[in-house]
Amino acid sequence: MAAKINNIIRFSSLFTPKHVICQTKITERDELLLEMLRKLALVVGIGDAEDAYQSLLQRENEIPTVVGPGIAMPHVRLSSINRIIVGVATSQAGIKYAPNINQPVKLIIMTLAPKIAPGAYLQAMSSLAKICQYPATADNVARLDNAQKVWEFFDQDGMTLEEHLKASDIMGPVTVKLQEHDTLERAIDLFVRHQIRDVPVIDKDGDLIGVVSTHELLKVCLPDYILWIEDLMPIINFEPFAEILRKESKTWLTEIMTMDYATVIEDAPAAQVAKEFAKQKVDHVYVLREKKLVGVVSLAMFLNKILRE
Repeated sequence: MAAKINNIIRFSSLFTPKHVICQTKITERDELLLEMLRKLALVVGIGDAEDAYQSLLQRENEIPTVVGPGIAMPHVRLSSINRIIVGVATSQAGIKYAPNINQPVKLIIMTLAPKIAPGAYLQAMSSLAKICQYPATADNVARLDNAQKVWEFFDQDGMTLEEHLKASDIMGPVTVKLQEHDTLERAIDLFVRHQIRDVPVIDKDGDLIGVVSTHELLKVCLPDYILWIEDLMPIINFEPFAEILRKESKTWLTEIMTMDYATVIEDAPAAQVAKEFAKQKVDHVYVLREKKLVGVVSLAMFLNKILRE
């Protein structure tokens, strides 16, 4: 079986044909997940399969890990193992994986990671990103009629684990953003509608040029001297805020946006994201491809992916 080649870990080194359930006749998701865990417990030893099953099932019921057309990647962290262990199951008929997912799952790639290995599952998932994008992958693997052929499919060139997690592995999409020609009125609307504290500003090419934050908005509303006096009479009826409201539709974002924000390039180690959170004391780190905004990592998202997934 393949292992390390020039310090590169091949995904196929994480399991053997003995870890594979090929063309199962089981039709229930939960039954198949338990069977996969029992097989791994028998082949390599993972501790109590029933305990692992309960933890895995809780995670899958909360957020089903269907990662591509007909492909699921359930995962769980275990204190009883010290390395990543993978199990694979295929089904030609397909399995109803979750109530809100219509397409049957034909390929299940189960990843068990050590509890003290932050990001291990994400590394494994990242190595399979390419095949998960191909619509025919699940059908092609499900047609393979023995475990050896399934293992050989994953032994193909290109399916390797990165030496470390990248920012792109943990980032999410940027769902709320502003254009450089937007006004303060638009920014306030987004703050209120989405209950967020900062919004990135991009130009016509999608390049990140600044960030508008609720803190910057408050600075505009409240002159600095107000912060140092006890008498609130000058603002008792929010007069400065009224002035902002009168001008919001005519105030361009470039007048209030800040250049004080955290960024990393998409290929930067995920550890760099942690460094930016600690160094700059921010809630979001923006991910760039050259200057183009391609993703964002929130502090909550970072903690979940590194400490829980």
